[in-house]
Amino acid sequence: MQKSDLNFDYKFGFSMPEKNIFKAKKGLTRETVKNISALKNEPIWMKEFRLKSYESFIKSKMPSWGADLFNINFDDIYYYIKPTDKQVNSWKDLPKEIKDTYDRIGVPEAEKNFLSGVSAQYESEVVYESINKELNKNGVIFCDMDTALKKYSKIVKEYFGTLINPNDNKFASLNSAVWSGGSFVYVPRGVKLPMPLQAYFRINAERFGQFERTLIIAEEGSFVHYIEGCTAPIYTTASLHAAVVEIFVKKGARVRYTTVQNWSHNIYNLVTKRSIVDEDGIMEWVDCNIGSGVTMKYPSVILKGKKSHGEVLSIAYAARDQHQDAGAKIYHMVPDTTSRIISKSISKDGGRTSYRGLVQVSPGATNSKVYVSCDALIMDEQSRSDTYPYMRINEKDCEVQHEATVEKLGEEKLFYLMSRGISKSEAETLLVNGFIEPIVKEIPLEYSIELNRLIRMEMSGSVG
Repeated sequence: MQKSDLNFDYKFGFSMPEKNIFKAKKGLTRETVKNISALKNEPIWMKEFRLKSYESFIKSKMPSWGADLFNINFDDIYYYIKPTDKQVNSWKDLPKEIKDTYDRIGVPEAEKNFLSGVSAQYESEVVYESINKELNKNGVIFCDMDTALKKYSKIVKEYFGTLINPNDNKFASLNSAVWSGGSFVYVPRGVKLPMPLQAYFRINAERFGQFERTLIIAEEGSFVHYIEGCTAPIYTTASLHAAVVEIFVKKGARVRYTTVQNWSHNIYNLVTKRSIVDEDGIMEWVDCNIGSGVTMKYPSVILKGKKSHGEVLSIAYAARDQHQDAGAKIYHMVPDTTSRIISKSISKDGGRTSYRGLVQVSPGATNSKVYVSCDALIMDEQSRSDTYPYMRINEKDCEVQHEATVEKLGEEKLFYLMSRGISKSEAETLLVNGFIEPIVKEIPLEYSIELNRLIRMEMSGSVG
């Protein structure tokens, strides 16, 4: 990505001076992987897992479809940076430059207002964690993955890498080799969290790769809503974000995972997210992609239990020099399962959006019900939208609905609003907000306000 590609008005594009405890040498080698594991004092099984994943990464090929990844230079990236010597649970104990960063993003305010727990990752490590004491009393675990590996190794070993194999794709292999940070959430049987858990991911360094790993286990009859936010400074060089998320939804449990991704335009955002749902369980992905130069992300749901339900609600906004290649994957493995995919995409000023979805109904998955709706809004002649819906229906006894629309911003609607004294830019913003409203209303109020604000600033051509 060249300097001309970047949006210099991006609100979160500031950077702080680097004051790291440790910074790995640039580039990825077997020694880099071994050093990361040694620095973290990990068990042998995790070190071996990393090394096997590294071999898989070396052997696997880049995706031959989707967005253009040609300019990623794996040798020009720092794969591990340790920003502090310890993690804290008091905001005032953070190093000044990190505290100032998160103060400007707004983490403390969010924590005060409506969250059950907060985790803040800076570069490769989670530097701050706070969790409601009542949740601890109920047996809820919310910590970073590195802590979980030390304190809850038995649980981590049982689930880690079982849903997303390191051989799944090149970037899952990369994450499995060099992962650091991320979140571990365990919700005991019957416990329903009244407020969301929140994780913030921040890249500060230039030419950096952030590879958090998130594992969520919701036991029978439980409920958790997990929200993540992502930002990064603007540099003339590209950085890489390649996360892996694995979610296990047990019988009668419900998990909602909301992402408000607002990376700067010099970030490649290449993420693998997958969930598996037992009988009567519910999995909901709410996926909002505003930033990054390139995004490839397709949250997945495997419906393996009868009467289980999966949803993916997706927003993608692409402005100049952005390609949002996003979508969903849902697999109906057994009878009486239901799914819903709603995708809304907006492309403006030459941006490109792509919906890429897969729905599979396996033989024997009788009485499955599928609903897919893909709507694209193109703001001008320079922009582009593509739809790649794949339907693998291998069972006759099922119900499948698919709707898709592509439209340009209506001149009649614009004229009507402008005739009422509303400016053109304000009218366009109102129409876009109305277009994405079915998904925005699924987000907690504080985040829906922020998302609408971000869209408003994107529409005005100045994010910040």
